[in-house]
Parts: sequence; C-alpha cells; structure tokens
Amino acid sequence: MIMEQKIALITGITGQDGSYLAEFLLSKGYKVCGLVRRSSVQKYDNIAHIKDKIELVQADLTDQNSLNFVIKEVKPDEVYNLAAQSFVPTSWNQPLLTADVTALGVVRMLEAIRIINPKIKFYQASSSEMFGKVRETPQTEKTPFHPRSPYGVAKVYGHFITVNYRESYNIFACSGILFNHESPRRGLEFVTRKVTNGVARIKFGLQKELFMGNLDARRDWGYAGDYVEAMWLMLQQENPEDYVVGTGECHSIRDLLEIAFSYVGLNYKDYVKQDPKFIRPAEVDLLRADASKSLTTLGWKPKVGFKELIQMMVDNDLKITRKEVQSKL
Repeated sequence: MIMEQKIALITGITGQDGSYLAEFLLSKGYKVCGLVRRSSVQKYDNIAHIKDKIELVQADLTDQNSLNFVIKEVKPDEVYNLAAQSFVPTSWNQPLLTADVTALGVVRMLEAIRIINPKIKFYQASSSEMFGKVRETPQTEKTPFHPRSPYGVAKVYGHFITVNYRESYNIFACSGILFNHESPRRGLEFVTRKVTNGVARIKFGLQKELFMGNLDARRDWGYAGDYVEAMWLMLQQENPEDYVVGTGECHSIRDLLEIAFSYVGLNYKDYVKQDPKFIRPAEVDLLRADASKSLTTLGWKPKVGFKELIQMMVDNDLKITRKEVQSKL
C-alpha cells in the first residue's frame, strides 16, 4: 500500500524557523508549500538551497480572501503559522501592524481552515514573551501570562484564539510556546545575531564598538534547528495540546557577550558600551522554560547547547565578514 504524500503549508517560510522547518519536513517526505507576501524585493536567502524542492504561493495574513484561496488551492494536511511581525522593539513603534499580523493573522488563517477544511492540523507559533513579567520560574504551560510588549500581547491573542478554535470547532490546533531559539539564520536585529555579527566585524577591524541595552536580562536560548522538530511532533500526537519548548537553562546577555568575544580571543568589556536607546520601555528580566511536557509527551529534547550555538553563529558571521573584506580588496 502506497502512503499518500502529506502536504504542509508554512507561513513565514523565508524566516529562520520556516526555513529549518521546510528542511525538516522535506526530510520526512512532505510536499512543502510556503506562503510569501507579494513584494518588489524578495528575500529568499534562508531557502535558496531548497527553493527548487518547495512550492511558493502568494498570500498575506492581513487578507482573508488570499488565505481562503491558498487553503483551497494547496489542500494542506498541516498548516504551520510561523509568520509574524516578530521583532519585539518594533512592536512599540508599530503596535497596530503587530496586532494585525501577529494577532489577527492567526484568526484569519483559522477561519480559512474552519470554512474550507476543518480537518487540517494547525500549529501556532506562540512565544515565551507572553509570560513577560513572570509569575513563577520556570514557566510551564499553566503559568499565567503577563506580556510586556505589544508583540507579547498580540501573541497572547494568537495563543488563546487557537485554544478557542480547538474547543469551539474541534480543529486539531496546537500552540508551541517556544522560548528564545537562535541560529546563523537569525535576523541581524535580534540580540544574539547583533552580538555575533558585531564580534566578527570587530575582529576584522570593520567596527570598534558594540552598543547594547540591558546586559542583565536572562533568557532560555536554544537552537532553532532543534525546535522545529517539536513543532512537527505536536501535530503527530493523538490529541491537540499546547507545549512549552525550551532548554531549561538560563543565560544573561553578559554570558552571551563573554562566550562570543572570548571565542575570537577578545574581552567584551573592551568593546561593549551600554546605550539607553536599546533599553525597552517595559523590560522582561527573566525567562526560563520547564519543558517537562515536551520531553515526556513528545519525546523531544534539545541537542545543541548554548555555548555551541553561539560559537556556531560566530563562525558563520566570521565567514560572511571575511567574504565582505575580501570583496573590497
């Protein structure tokens, strides 16, 4: 008996998580479709190596008709909603856009599924930023939310509307409450990549200083390539539930700086300057996951440790910066 090929639709496929998830699903034999917005300039760097193995379809999370059309056309078995305005500082400058994409985009996709085929399995990318001003440490699936940014607030809406559609319409809908997860594909605006890119540029003499905000904020950082497996595992369970995904370890921005700079033989204290403009209006001081449920129910566990992750990112930025320097010679 020949098994029918499963079809997955990924929103945010050109981003860090989307590209790793696409690779993972291809390795599992899926047909992978990626939802991309119409844009005059397309950035496909993260998926350039697999672009001929996937299908890209145009739609927008702010446009209901386009989502309905894509669900009808693609006929996915699984939808992974990873697209969002996902940069926390930007959410204060663009709170309405953040709400429209990161919050209402979720309900638009769920509506498309409800109307066209409620048997489609749905994964929502929730975030540890929903915990915000934490009520307990570490955080579990039952920890109350207290978001401290428009992004966190939008993610809480997305999370609860996913629960609501699961309970109201019997849709197989799961939320993965993922703690910070990084990789060489992380955008330059995110703190980990800002640091590893800064280290590479300082090492090659292209930059003299690195300006940072709060050095005492602590996060649970893991490798994005590990975390996409947890997303997939959630949709393979018998019943839809929500899961916290993280390492259970906590590191400060200082730890991140120490590892990244010392890896290239430098002392971060000689190069890092604090700048008040990088301090958030409402800071999230400490996030640490209790991922017991993911470990026991999904059988998932992280493989790449924090130090290895940061060194992997520094190596990649050294390679990029070396090419930049050589191209100018």
